[in-house]
Amino acid sequence: MQKLIHQAIDSLLKETSRSFYLTLKALPPRIRPQIGLAYLLARIADTIADAKGGPTDQRLRMLGQFNNRIQGHTGATPNLATLARLQHDPAEAHLLENASAPVSYLEQFTEADQQRIRQVLETITSGQMLDLQRFAYASSDSIIPLTREEELDDYTYRVAGCVGKFWTHISLSHLFEVDAGTEARLLETGVRFGKGLQLVNILRDLPADLSIGRCYIPGSVLAEHNLTPSDLLELETMTKFRPLYDSYLDKATAHLEAAVEYISLLPYRQFRLRTAAMLPVLIGKRTLAMLRSRNVLDATNRIKISRLQVKQLTRQTILAIPSRRRSQRLLEVHHHE
Repeated sequence: MQKLIHQAIDSLLKETSRSFYLTLKALPPRIRPQIGLAYLLARIADTIADAKGGPTDQRLRMLGQFNNRIQGHTGATPNLATLARLQHDPAEAHLLENASAPVSYLEQFTEADQQRIRQVLETITSGQMLDLQRFAYASSDSIIPLTREEELDDYTYRVAGCVGKFWTHISLSHLFEVDAGTEARLLETGVRFGKGLQLVNILRDLPADLSIGRCYIPGSVLAEHNLTPSDLLELETMTKFRPLYDSYLDKATAHLEAAVEYISLLPYRQFRLRTAAMLPVLIGKRTLAMLRSRNVLDATNRIKISRLQVKQLTRQTILAIPSRRRSQRLLEVHHHE
């Protein structure tokens, strides 16, 4: 029964997330189902939050009901058929139509693992709901920015930093033990790992978010540079925006350097775990290098790592993993690209 459930989690993830599926495949079998299920539930919540055409209050209500089901406060998964019909992507529509199955898989895990999965989903959905409330009245004609730097940091923690903590607790519970000092360092760098990957996404997707009225660069910070959110709709603003934008790229780079430290703290023999952790860091660093040389405000020129590049990075990672020195060198090369 458990094997069938693990296969079901695998196939749903393969359908809906090409990039994460690579990481999932690399994970050690003892933690793959727990991390796979947590990601799948987060993906369902994210699809509810981003459902095109669904009224904000309906999406907020559905998200709350979905989280209540995950937390065990209710036995019924909300009916997401209405939102499913609004999806352009058939895989995401299928995910919403079949949302009750992944939630029921939770009960196959130990009480401790269920609690960890519930806790991380509670934090992620709180970030998604906050985001929906914050941008409830946003539109291309009325861009709403975050107010302060702390809001951006809080958001990246809720939707991604907490995943680094979850990943670490699951690994320590099932794969290896470390001393208290190393555990504290893993948790700290694990949070920064997640925040860094989310910040890369935010900095890459800036024009797409602006087109729907969302600005993740805080208004107070823009004002210090004599900029407004609507200025970022103009391609020519990039010259003036570049120093501020580069400072955020620097912040994301520093977070990913913490992710490199995280990988260095993992036991050498955890080949699969180190591979799974290295891939997103390499993709993140490659993306940051591209963002430094492009006009990110140009919505027609979205920066994306190609399938071929991902394949190359995967191959390089697999070859480097047996040697700590080669692994370190690979991570450093992508830092300087």
